[in-house]
Amino acid sequence: MTVHFHEEDLPDGVLEGTSDLAVDTETMGLITHRDRLCVVQISDGSGDEHLVRFSPGSDYEAPNLSRILADQKRTKLYHFGRFDLAAIEYYLGVEAGPVFCTKIASKLVRTYTDRHGLKNLVDELLGESISKQQQSSDWGGPVLSEAQRDYAASDVRFLHRMRDELIIRLEREGRMEMAQACFDFLPTRARLDMAGWAEHDIFSHA
Repeated sequence: MTVHFHEEDLPDGVLEGTSDLAVDTETMGLITHRDRLCVVQISDGSGDEHLVRFSPGSDYEAPNLSRILADQKRTKLYHFGRFDLAAIEYYLGVEAGPVFCTKIASKLVRTYTDRHGLKNLVDELLGESISKQQQSSDWGGPVLSEAQRDYAASDVRFLHRMRDELIIRLEREGRMEMAQACFDFLPTRARLDMAGWAEHDIFSHA
């Protein structure tokens, strides 16, 4: 298991293939238009993780990464994909789908708890642990520490295995079709966020 670090784009030939991809992002904050995209983490589930770091003033011209993210034949696995999809589309200009979101899947089948964070799922579903200590660190600095790199990599390290377990539970509870409909809507939900409807439920009567 190795964490590979790249500047501005993936090298030629990296992550080519047909495997589904676990994807996550690190930004300067939670407001997509204001808080720039700093890192994209991506893994094909083979045991290695790739981190692509973007510098201040980046033009986000990352043809290899963008092409792989936009490949509609490869499902992208996220935890809270709503945020990552918005960041990727806003800065890289691609829709990074089709989607499987482990947070949505968790909310549909783990109705016995309100703890749906990545750390909670890794602990319960896989019996492993991850540290969230670097979650709120400065991702835009000139150097990413080893702790930051390992944290970023851990955000995609477990998603393939978690997806497999959550699918078993979704099918067991008869909620796979409902989950898939939610996943299919997520890119549109992310665009609604960017267009100004982040806090308003357009399906509500009010």
